[in-house]
Amino acid sequence: MTHDAPEREAMEIDVVIVGAGPAGLAAAIRLKQLAAEKGDDIQVVVVEKGSEIGAHILSGAVLDPAGLDRLLPDWRNMGSPVDTPVTSESFKVLGSGGAFSLPVWAMPEMVKNHGCYVVSMGNVCRWLAEQAESLGVEIYPGMAASELVYREDGSVRGVVVGEVGIGKDGQNKASYEPGMELVGKYVLIAEGVRGSLAKQLIDRFNLSDGRDPQKFGIGLKELWEIKPEKSRPGHVQHTFGWPLDDDTGGGSFCYHYNDNTIALGFVVHLNYKNPYLYPYGEFQKFKTHPDIAALLEGGKRIAYGSRAITEGGFQSVPKLAFPGGALIGCSAGFVNVPRIKGNHNAMLTGIMAAEAAFDAIGAGRQGDELSAYEAAYDASPVKAELFKARNAKPLWSKFGTRLGAIGFAGLDLWTNSIIPGFSLFGTLHHGKTDAASTEPASKHKPIDYPRPDGTLTFDRLTNVAFSATNHEEDQPAHLRLKDPSIPIGVNLPQFAEPAQRYCPAGVYEVVTGDGGGDPQFQINAQNCVHCKTCDIKDPSQNIIWTTPEGGGGPNYPNM
Repeated sequence: MTHDAPEREAMEIDVVIVGAGPAGLAAAIRLKQLAAEKGDDIQVVVVEKGSEIGAHILSGAVLDPAGLDRLLPDWRNMGSPVDTPVTSESFKVLGSGGAFSLPVWAMPEMVKNHGCYVVSMGNVCRWLAEQAESLGVEIYPGMAASELVYREDGSVRGVVVGEVGIGKDGQNKASYEPGMELVGKYVLIAEGVRGSLAKQLIDRFNLSDGRDPQKFGIGLKELWEIKPEKSRPGHVQHTFGWPLDDDTGGGSFCYHYNDNTIALGFVVHLNYKNPYLYPYGEFQKFKTHPDIAALLEGGKRIAYGSRAITEGGFQSVPKLAFPGGALIGCSAGFVNVPRIKGNHNAMLTGIMAAEAAFDAIGAGRQGDELSAYEAAYDASPVKAELFKARNAKPLWSKFGTRLGAIGFAGLDLWTNSIIPGFSLFGTLHHGKTDAASTEPASKHKPIDYPRPDGTLTFDRLTNVAFSATNHEEDQPAHLRLKDPSIPIGVNLPQFAEPAQRYCPAGVYEVVTGDGGGDPQFQINAQNCVHCKTCDIKDPSQNIIWTTPEGGGGPNYPNM
């Protein structure tokens, strides 16, 4: 048997869900709830590429419980890990040596965190998976959905999962397994940000026609155990400013759990212009700020990870339904940028898609468009929330952090809260993709980043070890180049090959031999933490992120 013509078994079920994040698990639970209410039976299968549920989940996170309230109204009495309510919050603007606080009372209501919870979304997803399985949902971790399967009429029929045993040379090893076709009446795509299947579907069915380009950020996160006397359970802090300049969007978050640990994170918007900018280096530099260094003194880093974030919001949400299925959660992009929240919207869209799919199956349909899901989204609090926040990202990008984010966007959020949906700016648009925002290196100067000290700041590869990332080494690189000549022939002379810097895991290197010689582009695919930044930011759009064998990638314990 060759890899080019595998023979696969097919398993027919009612609904296939790709991805065991908050959207996918909420959809699975809702389908089973509806079946129980109607006295029906429905087979629901969730496949997850991570080695276990939660292994690939990385989020801040402060959770708005709106999604949980809708899905499991009694969650507070069900032993959930959502148990650290926000007790206090602060917003600060950092300078190189100091900081000043923005008055919380003056902030628009939308961005305040009262009523929310500091959580590990990895642990929330593990708990949601337990609830789903108790209802009869079948969940299969370590099963990457690598291909889409189509019906003769062009509608999505299912996905291929579990193909393993292909060597680096592309030939089948003795351990080769061709995988299985999971065939569903409907397929719900809940892969998260920049999912490989979602990307194909958006292109095949023109789901982004008439929408703005999707925008993204890169989020980098460390878990720290801090001294007990410095712990403030339920405290939430966000910052703007240093070390980023005013033209580069981003900021930090610091969330205190109830066990002397904190989630410390840094976000850089991927529409930055300077190809010399090094997001990971900015994160490490941020920790040397006196306020942050004092908090971390005497503590220890216990985990690290990174993930891209959707930031396009209202203007960039694609058409959600396609023939045979739908996009839910961050596969479509429902993050509210000024709130720094999207998990509740992911769950709510999963619920809406589940309800549409259940009704369609009950009516004897399959393989068509779930127009009821689109209609539900149009009338939902998800769309209403994103509409109110629609101008925050464009204003930030156009006018910078001080004037655009703190000034104009703050005003815009206030007017939208007083008169829902009203804005002095109308509806602004995003314009360029993040890849196209990268300017030639000739327009910029290299940035000097301090060497890591090994106590407060760390080099990339040391930190990657704290993500527990692992891949089967004898497999084709899942990071593929459309044209292998572009990194050295185009990106290096024009953009100083920014892949060396935008990757938070040291996957990409430009290397020369010990004796010099021509530079070579090296891909260390085994380091990949599945953040998808390369697929987004490469200025030549030459890198394609595909799924490695199931179970590969990070193994986040409680991110």
